Amino acid sequence: MDADTASSIFSLQVILSLLYIITIIFVCMVIIFENRDPVKTLSWVLVITLIPFVGIILYFFFGQNYRKRKIFSRKGITDSEHFLNTAIQQIESLNDKLIIRSPGIKSKQHLMTLMLNNERSVLTDNNKILILNDAEETYPAMIKEIESAKHHIHFEIYRFNIDETGNKFRDILIRKAAEGVEVRMIIDDVGSWSFKNRYINGMRRAGVQIFPFFPVRFPWLASKINYRNHRKILVIDGKTGFIGGMNIADKYIHGLPGIGKWRDTHLKIRGDAVAGMNKVFLTDWYFLSGEILTGNKEYFPKQRIKGESWIQLASSGPDSDWATIMQAYLAAIATANERVYLCTPYFSPNESILNALKTAALSGKDVRLIIPEKSDSIIANWNSRSYVSELLHAGVRVYMYVSGFNHSKYIVVDGVFSSVGSVNVDMRSFDLDFEVTALIYDEEFANKLENIFMNDLRNSKELLFDLWEGRSKKEKYKESLARIFGPLY
Repeated sequence: MDADTASSIFSLQVILSLLYIITIIFVCMVIIFENRDPVKTLSWVLVITLIPFVGIILYFFFGQNYRKRKIFSRKGITDSEHFLNTAIQQIESLNDKLIIRSPGIKSKQHLMTLMLNNERSVLTDNNKILILNDAEETYPAMIKEIESAKHHIHFEIYRFNIDETGNKFRDILIRKAAEGVEVRMIIDDVGSWSFKNRYINGMRRAGVQIFPFFPVRFPWLASKINYRNHRKILVIDGKTGFIGGMNIADKYIHGLPGIGKWRDTHLKIRGDAVAGMNKVFLTDWYFLSGEILTGNKEYFPKQRIKGESWIQLASSGPDSDWATIMQAYLAAIATANERVYLCTPYFSPNESILNALKTAALSGKDVRLIIPEKSDSIIANWNSRSYVSELLHAGVRVYMYVSGFNHSKYIVVDGVFSSVGSVNVDMRSFDLDFEVTALIYDEEFANKLENIFMNDLRNSKELLFDLWEGRSKKEKYKESLARIFGPLY
């Protein structure tokens, strides 16, 4: 190699290095000026600067949020006038003692007010709830209601696998469409990756109206892959609804190799709260199809159920003005009088939730957390473990579920307030994903959920501070490394 060639190569390397440094500086400035949570900002800056080239690619695909408002600009305009007026009336009259007679439920009135103010989440009191603890209970209950549908079936799901379970549901939905029932489906394009276009087109030809949520196609991938629809809603004829953490897949029945049986929690609801579930579905439907149905009374029939559970449907996503569900969890934990029982498969809380849990425990409240020992995501599992030491140090009792994988997502506070839905206690669920949960004010229901929590504890091992601190440095390093990436996924 002659001197001129070597000099040219050196000059090219210098130019490329300078361009890369300029790119890093530019991207870091973009991140900083987005005014994100400081932890997320620092995490992305570290990834971009410490992992050459790869860090910028990761940010391009997963980190951008500057188009969020533009992408979701029409999602927020479909609130039906009925729901808005009802919420406003309830805000004005919630202090009336005739509305809430139970002292226990009255003590959680501030949570009701919060949800009415930040999301106009209508409070309903005429509901009956059945808790479903696994796929063996949930799938047959869903299928029975689908089979009985006369007018419409609205199904919104994150993961719908094409396997034995998925095929069974698909065939039933196609058959109901052939009978003249309106069948609408929303599947997440990333979560239901195996649900190829040929399946979608086949269902459409059979009469099922189906849309993938935010299809990920280059070159728009970077702006869409970050915002996923994690909601799990099934509504039958506007009268019966299902909500919780369960997707449609064989693994919910058979478990996973090396992990074991899959444990999850779902709810079957009959009553006025089903209208709120249909509103969430139809708002998402409008976003995907352009079809406005929220004003159609056929989807919001009068209920004949006589129940006693107060329910608010809380939904949140990157299109929300407020972090609705996160605020509900934060307020519930921060104002707990006696106890907080929390179960989540992925635990990567923001500082507000983390400090609320620690503060409640330090204040003498009985705060308990169940996370899985084994998970379907090893990085998420390491990340969850990275928070254990500080929680134990503050007095939070932490348990690891050992009888398979506990995918349940629920919280019970003071034996009065409960939440069951699709939301994980992690930054993705609180900030990036579209989520929905049922906020329930009912002592009897809370007692049942607490009993389920205690049963989950019997299938868990409690972590003790001294023993936990004795784990290997290798384990601690993996956990700390995973925690750095926690705000990113």
